[in-house]
Amino acid sequence: MYSKFALFISIIGIFSIVTVLPDAFGHGLGGDQAPPITFGDMKVTVRTQLSPSDITVGEIDSANMQVRFFDTLTDTNLDKVTYRIEVWQSGELLARNLFYDPDGRLDVKIKPKENCNEADLEKCSIYGGSEHVSAPGALFVQGAACTDDNLDICARPSITGPIFVKGGLYKIRVDIEAATSPRTVLANLLSYETYVSVAQEQNFSFQTANAEEVPVIIKTYYDDVDNFDFNKSDNSISFDMPFNWNPDYVDLVQVVHEEVRVPKSFTPYAEGKQFKGYVNGVEIDQRALLNDPYSYEDTNIVHFLITKNELQKINEKLGSSNYNNKKMDLKLVPLDEASKSSTEFYLVDTKNYEQVPTTVNISWDGKYGANQEIPFEFTFFNENRELLKDVKYAYVVLDEFDKEIARNDGDDPINPGITSIEGLDIQRIYVPSAGQIRVDILVYGTGLDYDPTYAGIGSAIIEIGPGSTTIPAVPEKTPIPSWIKNNAEWWAAGQIDDNSFVQGIQYLIKEDIIKIPPTTQGSGSGLNEIPSWIKNNAEWWAAGQIDDDSFIQGIQFLIKEGIMRIQS
Repeated sequence: MYSKFALFISIIGIFSIVTVLPDAFGHGLGGDQAPPITFGDMKVTVRTQLSPSDITVGEIDSANMQVRFFDTLTDTNLDKVTYRIEVWQSGELLARNLFYDPDGRLDVKIKPKENCNEADLEKCSIYGGSEHVSAPGALFVQGAACTDDNLDICARPSITGPIFVKGGLYKIRVDIEAATSPRTVLANLLSYETYVSVAQEQNFSFQTANAEEVPVIIKTYYDDVDNFDFNKSDNSISFDMPFNWNPDYVDLVQVVHEEVRVPKSFTPYAEGKQFKGYVNGVEIDQRALLNDPYSYEDTNIVHFLITKNELQKINEKLGSSNYNNKKMDLKLVPLDEASKSSTEFYLVDTKNYEQVPTTVNISWDGKYGANQEIPFEFTFFNENRELLKDVKYAYVVLDEFDKEIARNDGDDPINPGITSIEGLDIQRIYVPSAGQIRVDILVYGTGLDYDPTYAGIGSAIIEIGPGSTTIPAVPEKTPIPSWIKNNAEWWAAGQIDDNSFVQGIQYLIKEDIIKIPPTTQGSGSGLNEIPSWIKNNAEWWAAGQIDDDSFIQGIQFLIKEGIMRIQS
């Protein structure tokens, strides 16, 4: 048995503890970072961040919108920046104006104002600030520079108008018109699009078979929901909302987030219940449905967190007939109460092994066991026993002989970590045999900038039983021959050509060694130009930096685009 100190030393050996300079993009709840653009010897990008990050319509008088322009290679702001900021929702322009900031961090006070009677909503927006002397037309306010701690008193321009008066996804378009000097206008605009989500609560209710009135709140981060219904036969809740299923649009969506809040006093939705979720009649992955019994004493919150990958799978399942569908139908079905086991532990920092204000709970359904994929639920709490938002974490699982049986550090080697938006996450982990396993957790930080306040490492020992025979065992996977990983490495290095690499992949698919999920074959003739990121994937896969599933997603892309043809 490990001592705590020895265990933490062991964990550091398992994880690569690196300094994180985030370079990736993908919007979170109240923030987003756009893909970087080459500018001289820099790779510059824009990050948009709301404060508070979780905005609900009607609950705030004002919010801060921070737009940061910086070099991702050094994490350094550019100075003397002129921004053109546009705010859009559902294809409608809500605000457009020039702003200037001397240090690369622009803070704008947003004051929502309803009842705009103009057909063109942007005409209702009023801008506060003074024109900067060196940046004609750009608004600026003289005074104390803004920091995260002085937003109430710092000097910042403002926008008052029909912004954040309705829940959903907002596009913040940012054009950099000048940088490093307010008089230096760029030859070509640097244009970025970022997205932030604003929540809106809608109240519904239903009657049970006993004529009991049960209130339900749907908190939507995407669009207005409609056609709320409760089915007494299975106690399911369903509703729909506008959504564009065109594949080109789906490719732009990072996540669709909806919350269903039901009193715990209503037995089918009591604490400890599990749920199934459906979108357009297709059952979604268990990981896309998270139950939060922690945030409120009397209310369960069930989150639909439907990622782009899940949306694409639904489109593939339903086919092209779904592309013109203008709605997303969501359904939540309660299941029998699970018999859950759990363990809980605190994290320590990686230097002095001192406790940090993060507690991790790992729970699992006892009916799962050896030779099965066990859905482990990871929950992250702060020092006040509140759920931590936007946690970036990784895990490694070892058997009782210290042999690694699972590892997940996200799918981006440059920006490591799995993102747990709500502080809850479900990971399906295959455990080959009964006995003790060790789960090591590394929390990199929180948010887009990997705030290290809650970063740390920790570990738990879990006893795994034989599992229920009613749950099918996982068939043993055919090992991928070592020569194909050699091929991937050589191909990434330019030592073999595209045709040789593709032939190797086609052989593995034909022999059913690599299993490709159902994928519509593209119309191309094959062997068109292969994107560079596929070669990066091949190199990382060969080096063991990403798993088979992540690599297979790249192969699916090649098939879908007609770059690779499957030989029948």
